[in-house]
Amino acid sequence: MTTTTDPMFTDALGTAHRPDPNARIVSLVPSLTEMLCDLGLAPQLVGRTGFCIHPADLVQTIPKVGGTKDVNLDKIRQLAPTHLVVNIDENEKDTVDLLAQFVPHIVVTHPLGPQDNVALARLLGGVFCRAEAAAQWCAAFEAEHAALQAAPKGPPQTMLYVIWQDPWMTISPDTYIARMLAEIGWQVPLLGDVRYPQFRWSPELVQGIDGVLLSSEPYRFTEAHVHALEQQIGKPVMLVDGELLSWYGSRALPGLRYLRQLARA
Repeated sequence: MTTTTDPMFTDALGTAHRPDPNARIVSLVPSLTEMLCDLGLAPQLVGRTGFCIHPADLVQTIPKVGGTKDVNLDKIRQLAPTHLVVNIDENEKDTVDLLAQFVPHIVVTHPLGPQDNVALARLLGGVFCRAEAAAQWCAAFEAEHAALQAAPKGPPQTMLYVIWQDPWMTISPDTYIARMLAEIGWQVPLLGDVRYPQFRWSPELVQGIDGVLLSSEPYRFTEAHVHALEQQIGKPVMLVDGELLSWYGSRALPGLRYLRQLARA
């Protein structure tokens, strides 16, 4: 039971949430579904998107409610959640506004860089009464981050991080992925005023980069793409794990270890 003296936890929009140990949660963010499960909240997850695939053994029994953007409102209504977990970048505001008409509590997240994962874990752990598990995760994250900062790194490089083909698309410096790469001294070129710009392989673009990173998601780039692109542009091309570089929450922890590997590559 909560009282007026209970602590409040503030989300990305400044909304204060009181802890609720009996929350019925629908998560519309794959990376946060994984974190909620890792905090011990799988039994309270009553809905998830079809893209919420981790951890596989726990999410398979949780009902699907559509995708991150094409959400089935009627399914969510029938599940009668008390809380909805969303993200500013991944979920449509208009859809969330409709859900807010019948879901009492909307927990909004917006991590912009790796260090924001600490506040994220504390928010979810606080709202859903898993503060101790969240504190343990934060301690592990801080230790991994310290190890990454202390690890030897190569010279700064400009890397084009590619997320899609036909049309070719990349990321701007104002993204979570770019800030992850910045941890090892890799910067991404600014190719427009949007966060995920389209681009063409011009001589000027190729000349201004040291290499290319082909992400394993959302487009399924493979080693065959790596070989073909290296032949085309004459610069080093590497296939990288998109989940470990773009998924905040639980996957950010192995993501820091992965960055150490990339720094040595």
